[in-house]
Amino acid sequence: MIGKEILHYRILEKLGEGGMGVVYLAEDTRLERKVAIKFLPPHIAGNVGERQRFEIEAKAAASLNHPNIATIHAIEEADDDVFIVMEYIDGQELKDLVETYHDTSLPIDDTKKYAIQIAEGLQAAHEKGIVHRDIKSSNIMITEKGQAKIMDFGLAKVHGSPVLPSAGLILGTIAYMSPEQLRGEDVDQSSDIWAFGVVLYEILTGQLPFKGDYEQAVMYSILNEEPPAMTAFRDGIPAELVHLVQKTLEKKPDHRYRNMAALLRDLKQLPTKIIAFPKSEKSIVVLPFENISPDSENEYFSDGLTEEIIADLSQIEALSVISRTSAMRLKGTQKDIRTIGSELKVQHVLEGSVRKSGNDLRITAQLINAKTDRHLWAKKYSGTLNDVFEIQEKVARSIVNALKIKLAPEEHKKLAKHPIPDARAYDYYFRARQEILKATAESLKNAINLIQASIDIAGENILLFAARGYIHWMYFNAGIESDERHLSKAGSLAEKILALEPESVHGYRLLGLVEIHRGNIKGIQHLEKALQSDPNDPDTLGWLIVIYSMQGKVSEAHALAKKLITIDPLTPVNYLHTAWPFQVEGKFHEALKATKIAYKSESNNSAFQFNYFHSLVLAKKYDQAFVLLNKPENNAPTDFFLQLAYFLKFAITKKKEKALQFVTETFKNTAKNDPDYSSILAEGFALLNQKSEALYWLENAINRGFINYPYFLKYNPLLENLRLDAQFKQLMTNVKVKWEKVMGAA
Repeated sequence: MIGKEILHYRILEKLGEGGMGVVYLAEDTRLERKVAIKFLPPHIAGNVGERQRFEIEAKAAASLNHPNIATIHAIEEADDDVFIVMEYIDGQELKDLVETYHDTSLPIDDTKKYAIQIAEGLQAAHEKGIVHRDIKSSNIMITEKGQAKIMDFGLAKVHGSPVLPSAGLILGTIAYMSPEQLRGEDVDQSSDIWAFGVVLYEILTGQLPFKGDYEQAVMYSILNEEPPAMTAFRDGIPAELVHLVQKTLEKKPDHRYRNMAALLRDLKQLPTKIIAFPKSEKSIVVLPFENISPDSENEYFSDGLTEEIIADLSQIEALSVISRTSAMRLKGTQKDIRTIGSELKVQHVLEGSVRKSGNDLRITAQLINAKTDRHLWAKKYSGTLNDVFEIQEKVARSIVNALKIKLAPEEHKKLAKHPIPDARAYDYYFRARQEILKATAESLKNAINLIQASIDIAGENILLFAARGYIHWMYFNAGIESDERHLSKAGSLAEKILALEPESVHGYRLLGLVEIHRGNIKGIQHLEKALQSDPNDPDTLGWLIVIYSMQGKVSEAHALAKKLITIDPLTPVNYLHTAWPFQVEGKFHEALKATKIAYKSESNNSAFQFNYFHSLVLAKKYDQAFVLLNKPENNAPTDFFLQLAYFLKFAITKKKEKALQFVTETFKNTAKNDPDYSSILAEGFALLNQKSEALYWLENAINRGFINYPYFLKYNPLLENLRLDAQFKQLMTNVKVKWEKVMGAA
């Protein structure tokens, strides 16, 4: 065929071949331009009915004039050959473009750009009553200038065209076909919307949503199975984009977007910003500095110094630093350097000692290669308490130099900054932090006195106001004094901080925590601002994982969870946080793995015990869940978490009176302030078939921000008794509006 001239077209080379024909590059000798020629397969060219259908639909496709649709120039016939003459596009198939990224993925902004162009082309076709019926990544070309062009309308269906012999046959490419197309039903634009969703899934993940070893297996998957979560293949896809793809891949056509215009509107509103953390090539853990002071009470100072060096290093973008909470769990460890490095997946370890005697100070520090156990750098620093800031900065800069890290100008400023300029005030601050960590009524009272003493010396100070505010928040959050006044005081201190420094990470973090407890959605925005300034703060990461999960932003939650476990792998509570996104997407066995890690670390912690119990229940492992409660010390529990567990246990076993004995006014008041606890009460009352109570608590959870509509509607097995109830259906209709607003959907 190469070199042959047909009519006024000279065949130059073969471009490709598919079920609907062979495509060649040719030269139009009359108009002196390159064109693509597609020869129809014999079963179409030689069949009168098929050919008639094709000509009707090809003529309609030829009438399309859109920058994102490859132009059809002519339909020609020579001897027994029938062929289409099309615009020749110098570029590459979208499928090939995706494959060039190998282990990475097409950037989100490029994905959005191409998706909008493809959608605009399809919208133009649909407005003329043309359904493509074979949208796939190999039928979309990307020009050298980055313009998407939809190719091959050879299977197009025109609205109102006569039903010809091929009607009812399965036409198209199996992996991209909609369920109704597979069933051989008459298709409309909904099938193109489905195929568009398959293409989006593919270019975002590098995978097809429905796969199998043979065509029947793929067909079964399309008709009966849900595609794997895109987050299993890629972190950080915006939740709005995840939701958009999910909506295009609904099995029932009327559950998808109603038309391309609606889909296109959502595409254009999509944020391209994703939660993505810079990849740090170098990593370190700072082991707790050993206190070798004559006075053992100076332990607080060595711990405080350790934490401040960690805080300094965490501000360096090119360095991944294990967080304070994980590092402090290694205090007194007998593990060798290589074991620590291997378990924490870090390249370097900093260890040192502190000797504080009166006002005199001596600090030693040494940087070690965790893989070879070789010392890279070691130094001793002597001075007085007033020199502590300079010593901290010198240690941090020495590490930077030893690891050959180039600091940005802003990072230089951060390392040089002394948050509390007075050494005595700094000393009180260190003491107060130790008291805060104990989280008892007495320790928090001591912490307030120490912070106040520090404020009396240093005056108005952001770090001290933040510590004072955090203490008040801890009173409320830990249930020590559930008094609204503590939240008000914490909120006032946050406002003071932001008045002193409008972009303070401490102010935004504190204000975020306060507003979240008040049920104010703005709290999320404050925490997000805090995370932008300090992406290595475990507390902010943990809170946002839970909040995003409750909202339905599961991909964002997974991205934060991955970051959290990377920088803070030894803190058990973090595994409770990472269980959340798995739980709300119905992956209860994955959630169970995470809660089990937390429980095994601290099995006497009632909160950890309850979370593990709840994960077992959601996974329908009731016997294992009930065994957790069979401990002598759990009899007649007064602890809220154990009461909650027993309430659920007796609800599951239909022992109504035993379940309700735990629902005291105090119990209800505690649950009422928390969306998670409220949703769990809804589960219990649903199991007891007390629908009005269940709906009351479910609505309270929703009003407090737990608006993950799919979790309540589909995934949570404990709410099954409610799903046919008219009030539940109405509540779900209402919450869906809130959920879609947050997710950025129509």
